[in-house]
Amino acid sequence: MDVDAETFEQDVIERSRELPVIVDFWAEWCGPCRSLGPVLEQEVEAAAGAVELAKVDVDANPELAAEYGIRGIPAVKAFRNGHVVDEFVGALPPERVRAWVEGLGAPSAADRLAASDDADPEVAAALATGDVERALELLLAQAESADPEARERIRATMVALFADLGAEHPTTVEYRRRLAVVLY
Repeated sequence: MDVDAETFEQDVIERSRELPVIVDFWAEWCGPCRSLGPVLEQEVEAAAGAVELAKVDVDANPELAAEYGIRGIPAVKAFRNGHVVDEFVGALPPERVRAWVEGLGAPSAADRLAASDDADPEVAAALATGDVERALELLLAQAESADPEARERIRATMVALFADLGAEHPTTVEYRRRLAVVLY
């Protein structure tokens, strides 16, 4: 779907709260954009509804290009829960695009942890209800008194949850800082 400044909030930000949305920032004159576009479309179609694709013409929507720091095209950003969680610039080979799209369509770390029999029941319950911040708080409290091996597992779990949220998400920023204080 083509999106613009007027529809971006609804079609990308809000929709990404339901499933990952890939945004292809492109321009008509861009040769690599014309070669990447069909590859993205094919891989999103192959994902069978696990992800959606939105296209933003940067020439027609310079404000969106500026807001998302587009400095070269094609630029592709994946949104989940209203935030950028992954991205790449340039025309990648089809097999790399396929792996990238498949990774986005796979269950999130939060979903996997919530369904895991090995997860702490309180953490899993928080994640099952979508309360990632509560889960991070519980994990952080556990890390404070854990042995080194358990601390490493907790750190890895928290880093995976940070990746779900995206590097710039305010919760990621806060809990990454708090985790560093506990670990170091």
